[in-house]
Amino acid sequence: MTMPLLLTICLYAANPFLDAPDDKPVSATFRGTEWGDDIGEEEIPLTARVVTTRVAQMPWGAIFKVEFTDLKSSAQKHREIRPDYFIVTDDRIVLLNEEDNDAAVKKISALDKPAQFEQNEIYGITNGKFDYEDGSWKTTIRLNGNLCVYDAGHPSGHFKKIVWKKGVGLVEYASGYGAHADGYRLKRVAKG
Repeated sequence: MTMPLLLTICLYAANPFLDAPDDKPVSATFRGTEWGDDIGEEEIPLTARVVTTRVAQMPWGAIFKVEFTDLKSSAQKHREIRPDYFIVTDDRIVLLNEEDNDAAVKKISALDKPAQFEQNEIYGITNGKFDYEDGSWKTTIRLNGNLCVYDAGHPSGHFKKIVWKKGVGLVEYASGYGAHADGYRLKRVAKG
């Protein structure tokens, strides 16, 4: 009875930046700002509840869904942030970017080993550094103490930044389009 459990632990040692002891949703408050052409002011406050749920677990990894709920600001047009799904192995966090992510979760969770990941889908690492260019898009992932920082940008002003913290998970999520035409930046609020 003990041996299969040890084998599973050896195959997937857990990723220090995104992991969970079970499938229960974990919720955290995020605060920040949003901006855009539809917003008259430079930037206005934005808050959200971020819910992270492990939706599948395999011997080689897990899949997590990160949802942004209860978004609140004074903007007239309500902002929506689509949920992200991440495939997590012991050394990578990879964006699942399919047309139907729920169907893809079922397919991927049935695999005996992780599929090959495209370079532009890697959103987190546990060692070393990562650099990738796709046309004018430049992506870097750096480890900084207990943080893993994903930073992607385009000369037009488009960007995406995600920060993972060891033992915590997502602590910052930001995205923007054009030269300040639309975007937001959210940071996890420390428990008081």
